[in-house]
Amino acid sequence: MSSRVKIFRIEGSMLISHDRLPTWQKFSIEVRALKPEDAVEKVLSELGSRHKLKRKHIRINKIEEISLDEVKTRQILTLSRLTRWIR
Repeated sequence: MSSRVKIFRIEGSMLISHDRLPTWQKFSIEVRALKPEDAVEKVLSELGSRHKLKRKHIRINKIEEISLDEVKTRQILTLSRLTRWIR
């Protein structure tokens, strides 16, 4: 199961407070996905819901597949190391 799921680091910038003082804020998010397109969709959805951004206010600059040794996010690391689910 985990051999098909890859870890991607998505880097880009998002437009914060586009009303008064528009500021482009950089971000770097790690997600687990099967394909790079799925990873981008997840990041757009996450940033949109978390910061109430429209997709046109999010710019993706870099998508890279990373190894388990390069992961910085603790939740992604824990999920990747799971061997089975317990109910």
